[in-house]
Amino acid sequence: MDAKTAGTDGSGALYQRILSDIRGRILSGEWAPGHRIPFEHELAAEYQCSRMTVNKAMSELARTGLIERRRRSGSFVKRPQSQAAILEIHDIRAEVEALGLPYRYELVSQAERMAAGPDEDAGFPEGTLLVELVCRHFAGAQPFCLEERAISLAAVPEAAGERFEEVAPGPWLLSRVPWNAAEHTIRAVAADENVAKMLGLPRHSPCLVVNRRTWSADQPVTNVTLTYAGETHSLVARFAPQKG
Repeated sequence: MDAKTAGTDGSGALYQRILSDIRGRILSGEWAPGHRIPFEHELAAEYQCSRMTVNKAMSELARTGLIERRRRSGSFVKRPQSQAAILEIHDIRAEVEALGLPYRYELVSQAERMAAGPDEDAGFPEGTLLVELVCRHFAGAQPFCLEERAISLAAVPEAAGERFEEVAPGPWLLSRVPWNAAEHTIRAVAADENVAKMLGLPRHSPCLVVNRRTWSADQPVTNVTLTYAGETHSLVARFAPQKG
């Protein structure tokens, strides 16, 4: 039977093949965010099928948020849009998986140093021994978040012997150290050369930066800066009016 024939004679399997091929190219990074996907008539010619079969596959990709369809312009790979609650300590892995994308974590660097004067703004008294970490979190093949973190060894001495190569420091800390206070500072910045390189962005791209400090029994535990591409992330707060 001919692949163009509809119904149970091959179009279903062909639809799945088109869906799988395009999804695979997006998730592997072969087709990056913003990439224009071939027009439906081009895909129909490539797969030797009807445009109806191609349209069905494209509609499913749009429904799941992998592509966006623009009238008269075609279809494009979409940047994943993530939301995080401002007042929660969230897990970046859960953010990525909520988008339906595979998560990957990478330790860029790890070192120990003594806190100096500028670290007092982050809550660490001068002379505190710190573990400093730089990490990247990926959504599919694309960098999703740059994490720059300092952990106080006075509060978490076991962090000195931990190599954060397999597990990110955020969930590691949450599983070991009870925290009783946290503070978030949120700002917009333009990506400098280092941030642009780490997140795979053009220099000066808009970025959303979340800085968080946590304490345990009034002792500073960690100070972390999380940087996201501004077009891919938003912050949400839910609140109610005060009573009385």
